Amino acid sequence: MIALGVLLLAAAVLILPDIARGRLREVSQPAGGETATVVAAEQDPHAVPAALDLLAACLRAGLPTATAARAVAESAPPLLADAFRRGADRLQLGADPAEAWRALGDDEVLDAFSRAARRSAKSGAPLSDIVAELAERRRADAEDHAAAAIERAGVLVSGPLGLCFLPAFVCLGIVPVVIGLAGEVLSGGLL
Repeated sequence: MIALGVLLLAAAVLILPDIARGRLREVSQPAGGETATVVAAEQDPHAVPAALDLLAACLRAGLPTATAARAVAESAPPLLADAFRRGADRLQLGADPAEAWRALGDDEVLDAFSRAARRSAKSGAPLSDIVAELAERRRADAEDHAAAAIERAGVLVSGPLGLCFLPAFVCLGIVPVVIGLAGEVLSGGLL
C-alpha cells in the first residue's frame, strides 16, 4: 500500500513539471505586435460581448451603421473585426443593408449578428437593441462556461486528494486499530 503511494508520488513529481512547462509555453507568447493582441483576444471570453456592446453604444449615439462597425472593428477580436469591416465596406459601397451583412462567416456569433442585422434592416427595428441583447447572451454563455470549468476543476482536484489522503487515513487510522485488535485477539483477550 505504501509502495503504491510512493510510486504515485514519484510519477506525479516526474510528470507534473513537464505539464506546467508546456502550459507556461502556451501562455507566454512573444511580446510585441499583433500576435500577442490576437492571442489575448482569443483567450478573453468577454472580448466579443464587449465589442458588441461598443457597437450598440455607437449605434445609440447616432453613428451610421457602417461608421460604427468600422470604429468597433479596430478593437474587436480578429474574426469579428473582419466581419465588421466587410459589412461596413459593403454598406459604404451602397449595398442593401440586408445583403451587406449576409454571409459574414461560419462562427456562431457572426451568424447570430448577421441574422440580427438583416432582421433589423428588413423590419426597421433598432439594431442597437438587438446587438445589446446578443452581447448579453454571449456574456451569459461565457459566464456559464466559466462556472462549468470551475465545477470541473473541483471534481478533478478530488482525485489527487483521494490518492493522497486515503493511504494516509488507512495507515494512520485503520491499521493501528486492526493491529491493536489483532494483538488482543491473538493474546487471548476475547476468550
